[in-house]
Amino acid sequence: MNNTTKLIISIATCEAVGILGSIFTASSVDTWYSTLARPAFAPPNWIFGPVWTTLFALMGIAAFLVWREGMHRRAVRVALGVGAVHLLLNFLWSLIFFGLRNPGLAFIEIIILWLAILATMIAFARVSRAAAWLLVPYIVWVSFAAYLNYSIWIANIV
Repeated sequence: MNNTTKLIISIATCEAVGILGSIFTASSVDTWYSTLARPAFAPPNWIFGPVWTTLFALMGIAAFLVWREGMHRRAVRVALGVGAVHLLLNFLWSLIFFGLRNPGLAFIEIIILWLAILATMIAFARVSRAAAWLLVPYIVWVSFAAYLNYSIWIANIV
């Protein structure tokens, strides 16, 4: 498989995870989410789509940089496996927060997601430092998202 194909597959896979998660998000943003008490620092709803689309593209490029080093290398297989786990956790956060409408459980899950992103960055760095650096905006955004998630949870405990 050539590198162009690997790049397309990597980006498409990550964006597909985002699209799947957005199914739960889209059905709740204008209904349930709009009824929640949110902190003043909560961004407007329209910002999330462009930010997440960009972050999923960066994840895909990072995965490509690792994958192109060859699946024959154990470090590549491990890194992509850890990356796959973090993508699953990313999807699960949307399901828990928006689908199940459970900010408390989602907060616990986003902490686990954050740790999985860190593990992915470490595993990617063993193969490609550039791949690890591409995930820095993602872990920064998820750090912010975790604080936002926590703030929403606390503000809406009934």
